[in-house]
Amino acid sequence: MLKTWFAIALWKRILLALVLGVIAGMIWGPGAASISWLGDLFVRLIRMVVVPLVFVTLVSGVVAMGDPAKLGSLGAKTLAIYMVTTLAAIVIGLILAAALQPGVGVDLSAAAPTAVQEAIPLSERLLSIVPSNPIAALAEGNILAIIFFALLVGVSLLTIGEKGKPVAELMDSSSEMMLRITHWVMEVAPFGVFALIAAVAGTQGVAALLDVLTLALAVALACVIHVVVVHGVGIIKLSLGLSPLNFFKGARDAMLVAFSTSSSSATLPVSMSVAEDNLGIKPVVASTVLPLGATINMDGTALYVGIVSVFAAQAFGIDLSLTDYAIIAGSTTLVSIGTAAVPGASLFLMAAVMGAIGISPEQIAIVIGFILPFDRPLDMLRTVVNICGDLSVATAVANWEGEFDREIFDKSVKY
Repeated sequence: MLKTWFAIALWKRILLALVLGVIAGMIWGPGAASISWLGDLFVRLIRMVVVPLVFVTLVSGVVAMGDPAKLGSLGAKTLAIYMVTTLAAIVIGLILAAALQPGVGVDLSAAAPTAVQEAIPLSERLLSIVPSNPIAALAEGNILAIIFFALLVGVSLLTIGEKGKPVAELMDSSSEMMLRITHWVMEVAPFGVFALIAAVAGTQGVAALLDVLTLALAVALACVIHVVVVHGVGIIKLSLGLSPLNFFKGARDAMLVAFSTSSSSATLPVSMSVAEDNLGIKPVVASTVLPLGATINMDGTALYVGIVSVFAAQAFGIDLSLTDYAIIAGSTTLVSIGTAAVPGASLFLMAAVMGAIGISPEQIAIVIGFILPFDRPLDMLRTVVNICGDLSVATAVANWEGEFDREIFDKSVKY
């Protein structure tokens, strides 16, 4: 029986767990929350490997690169394409919101206002990249600070030459060790996914989405269009000349885990694993681009904020001009950099962006109170978009930097 279980491709086991979890949650109802601890355990396991995996793989990747100057090119391309895809996401969201008009005729009078804490200022967020204590940054899981310190360690090992070889070899071995642990943790994924989805379906269920069907439809359509058109066709097919089908096959494990956990950072170990094993992205790019993406890439959140902002304006009868749409697009793209690592980042973004187009704080509180009951199912979709974007950008940067293995990407992925 065990042999049969492990012979089934992991993505199939996770997908089966997703379906069974929804069924179990709908039948069991709120009682399904009693097994949520199993899902929490799975999330803790994958969070356990995030920090050591990011640190050792990044140091090992920089050393393997052999030329510190290459980091500048890699970083510039990564940031540029993340900004472009985020802007594309917000534009798609705005177009769909304007076309479908999800806020027209919606009654918000029954919504309980929900106050939103202020977002961390961009200046403070940038300052936190340089850790006052690297050990504390590792303990707190501050990914940007960990990336900064790991880059310094990697570059220093390159500059000291032979003297740094023992540490470089230790980091290389540690990288292999952490990837192996990640693979072991992933074998627990179907059970964790089942518990997470059952708890969500039992306590919230898809019925919550019926209250805001047009809004949910707009978000779902925007997610699909962005993933398929921008990443699948635009980047993978047209820019790189690769097969979108192979890309989505290679990325599916990470996308399924993203859907069930609703967390880009929790999915990071899985993303790094599929990037190297399925997509042919070499460690130096995977260990740099993916952790950065998990922190600042907010394609899914960007399109969601755009749609909800237009939804709010329509619900309150506020006419938006082309200038207002431009303000939403620009402010969402820029503010996302300062709030991406904050839990519930989309709420901070909504408050900032809706305020920029003249929606009052009281109205913002009402809108957020209205969407909170069904935010989790939509958050699951947004996280899939974010993870897809991380892997798509990593594939592009790996190609441009000569850190891509086409054979691995083109190999037949297990069905």
